[in-house]
Amino acid sequence: MKKQQFGRTGLMISPVVYGAIIHMNETPETTKAYIAEAIDRGVNYFDVAPSYGNAQALMGPAIEPYRNDIVLACKTTERTAEGSRKELLGSLEALHTDHFDVYQIHSLTTMAEVDTIFGPGGAMETFLWAREQGLVRYIGMSVHNEKAALKAMELFDFDSILFPMNWALGLTTGWGDAIAEKAAESNKGLLAMKTLAHRTWREGEAKRYPKSWCRPLDTEGDDVAIALAAMKYGFSKGAHTLIPPGDIDHYRFMLDHIDEVLENPLTAEDLALLTREAELVKDETIFKPAQMS
Repeated sequence: MKKQQFGRTGLMISPVVYGAIIHMNETPETTKAYIAEAIDRGVNYFDVAPSYGNAQALMGPAIEPYRNDIVLACKTTERTAEGSRKELLGSLEALHTDHFDVYQIHSLTTMAEVDTIFGPGGAMETFLWAREQGLVRYIGMSVHNEKAALKAMELFDFDSILFPMNWALGLTTGWGDAIAEKAAESNKGLLAMKTLAHRTWREGEAKRYPKSWCRPLDTEGDDVAIALAAMKYGFSKGAHTLIPPGDIDHYRFMLDHIDEVLENPLTAEDLALLTREAELVKDETIFKPAQMS
């Protein structure tokens, strides 16, 4: 698995991310096995957050033997300086490390949150302090709202953006296009999440993937061709790496097919396949852009 330069950071990262939701609520033994497998398969970008249940506590001991060889990313949902500093220090302790390679505002969703983060006593004060102290190397954000993301990028020159580059949304509403363009202007690291998201769960539908709040494409059967095209779509938007849904099946699916996807970029046939499927699920997309402000 060939590593790619992560935007302007100079970090060389795997094109598939190990997202810690994968081992959330698993045993310490399973967590160690999953992380050892990731290392063996060439994954070196690991992402975690305090909001992922017990994922941090499980991950700390498991990554300790590999810490010098990996890129470790963490996040905070706290919007104030006081809250985010406390959460940052707690995450460093839980993960048995003295710094994060990438530290991110997590799940930025509303314009009000942007105002709080960048206002007096806001979380950006913690981010700048932590970078000065060497506790974080690069500053990023994870965003679920285009308007909020674009506003935040006006206020600060982030090193990385983690955004849902979802084909169904993109092809029906243009979702993600402005983010991809803005990130490319200053060569920000772009992490694409929700590339394998299909639609919302339907009422009464059996949730085969219980860690996913939306229905991912299946890793077998008719969905496979769509899933491969969806991964290619993420890279076509300029992503440097993809984040799989939070289950071991999708993670391994991405690892199994990542070389094929990178060697065979998005084609007109792939795009037509995605466009047809997007039309079928356009009323069940994972976000409703018009409702987000």
